[in-house]
Formats: sequence, structure tokens, C-alpha cells
Amino acid sequence: MSALKIGSLELDSPVVLAPMAGVTNIAFRTLCRDLELERAGSTSGLYVCEMVTARALVERHPVTMHMTTFGPTETPRSLQLYTVDPDTTYAAAKMIVDEDLADHIDMNFGCPVPKVTRKGGGSALPYKRRLFGQIVAAAVRATEGTNIPVTVKFRIGIDDEHHTHLDAGRIAAGEGAAAVALHARTAAQRYSGTAAWNEIARLKDHVTDVPVLGNGDIFDAEDAEKMMAQTGCDGVVVGRGCLGRPWLFAELSAALNGRDIPTPPTLGEVTVIMRRHATLLAAHHGEDKGMREIRKHIAWYLRGFPAGSEVRSGLARVSSLSEFDGLLGLLDPTVPFPADAEGPRGRQGSPSAVALPEGWLDDPDDTLVPAGADIMHSGG
Repeated sequence: MSALKIGSLELDSPVVLAPMAGVTNIAFRTLCRDLELERAGSTSGLYVCEMVTARALVERHPVTMHMTTFGPTETPRSLQLYTVDPDTTYAAAKMIVDEDLADHIDMNFGCPVPKVTRKGGGSALPYKRRLFGQIVAAAVRATEGTNIPVTVKFRIGIDDEHHTHLDAGRIAAGEGAAAVALHARTAAQRYSGTAAWNEIARLKDHVTDVPVLGNGDIFDAEDAEKMMAQTGCDGVVVGRGCLGRPWLFAELSAALNGRDIPTPPTLGEVTVIMRRHATLLAAHHGEDKGMREIRKHIAWYLRGFPAGSEVRSGLARVSSLSEFDGLLGLLDPTVPFPADAEGPRGRQGSPSAVALPEGWLDDPDDTLVPAGADIMHSGG
């Protein structure tokens, strides 16, 4: 058995679903968990909610509160905070504790989106070592005396000249974080190129008192096994690799626990999964918005499958569950899962200079909270 312990959380599988904006809502998490149970016989990993902004949570923004919805049987309930300010961080974490909103708090310092980094948030913030430490300490202080662990996710750094991950790991562990996770790219890389798994190994060597999780370029079970073998990391965090493949967690759980990997689904089985996903989205958002939400998943689900341009076009504009059923019925259910559906998926883009506040790199010990960065709403 390959298990993972994060504070009070004892997971039978060292696999974590990475928060992805507009993707890892209750519908997608429920689907991933159900498929793991059906195809691997257990629900053993950690499925993290979409990232929410600490300030919006404290202010009880209706959209944010809706995003923190968990299923009645969902456990452990994992919530990720985007934050830039120790005081707001403490208030948000204390709210999570007092109102029993979650069983685990993850903190996002990995977002590379320009509108976030140019304000000093996301993957720009760990450069400010003291401020970073104060924010982590605030969340840990708010959860003292509870069974809610705090974990921290970050990138290698801003760019190749400004690596921060070793300091970030040391600081986070020193302030009481129960685990750290590294997306093995710099902010400048965004999602392009190849993840530098050797930096996960360096972080694992540098941080020895809490689990170190690796993130980046895990698209199948073999990738997860290779990352853990090559880096010595304690677990893997999976993001883009599960887009259109919510059954991936069953494969990862089986592989990392020495069981036979389930056979990939046929097109007929994929259409059933797509229909379940759409139904769950409709239940969460209402049918109109739910059907708008399912559209972005269509290309991921059908990657490599023969579907035809008319069916694909219709699915990209689908507006009701009944229309969805009619279009799915046009697909050939006997088609096996295609080999060319494997590999990278989701956004990749190109590397570029990181947008930062003026003078951001002048003083890494500056603790001034970046102005306006606490209202950013984006994942990474």
C-alpha cells in the first residue's frame, strides 16, 4: 500500500486532485470520486475544491460561498485559499474552523496568471520570504487545536534567475504547514515546456520533516510512478492530466497500490461519464449554466475519438440535457479508448516574462501586503 499522511489526514493513496478554476467543483470531484470507487474499489485520495479568495470568503461573497459546496459524503473536504495578507488569512482560516467548512486547508502560491502576479499575488509572493512566512503562520495559528491541517503549494520561483521553492518549503514547514507541494515550473514557464522533476527531488532533500508532493506532467499512471521513483516525493498532485479523464484517479490509485490498472473506457462508457458529469453540473448550477459549463469539457472527453465535426459542433453549443442525450446517441459506443488520447492536455501556452509590481524584486524581506492583490480570482 502506498499511503500518505498529511497532519490528521490519513489517505490510502498518495494522489491529490489539484484545484483548477472552473473545473474542480462539486460535480467534477464527485465524478472523480465515484469513478475511483467503481473502477478501483476505493476512494482513497484527496480531491481539492476550486481555489477561493480568502477575502471573498470572509466577506461571504455569494459566488465564493457556492464554490465551497461539498457533497454529503465527501471526505475529507479540502478547500484551497488564495491569499496575500496575514490578517485576512487568519480570518478566513478561523471561519473555516468555526463554521466547519472544510477538513483541510491548502494555500495557493502557484498561480502564474499576469493579472495575479502583477499585483504581487500567486507565484510572485514567495519571493517576499517574511511575508510568505507570516501568511502561512496565520493560517496555522487559526487552526491550532483542531484536526485541520494546512498545506502550501508553490512553484520553483518567478523565473530561472529567481528560484524560491527551497526557501518556501523550509519556511512553510517551519511555520507549521503539514505538507508542501511543488509545481515544478517557474511562473515564467506558466504551463509550457517540461516540468523540472529534479527540483522536486531537491525540495524533498531540503524539506525532511513534512511530506513533499510533486506536481507537473502527470498524464497517466506510469508518469506518477516515475515521478515518485525519480524524486522520492511522498505524493503526486494531478491537474491538467485529468481533464476529460475523471477516471484517471482510479488508474493512479491502482498503480500506486500495486493493483491491476483498470481498462480505459470505450466511447460508449465515456458518453455515460459525460452524461453523469452534465447531470451533476446541472444539479449544482441549474440546467442552463450547467450545460454551458459542460461545453468546455467536450473536447477533452472526445480527444482522439472519431466523433465528426457536426456532432462536435453541436456538443460545443449544447443547451439542454435532452439535446445532450440526442447528440451523445450519435457516437459509436464500441470504439475503444484511442492511444493518441494520452499525453499532455489542457492549457500550455508559451513562456513569457512575469508581470510584477514595480520594485518587487528589490527587497525579499519586505512585508508590505501587495495592494489590490487580495481581490484576484484565478487558479494555478
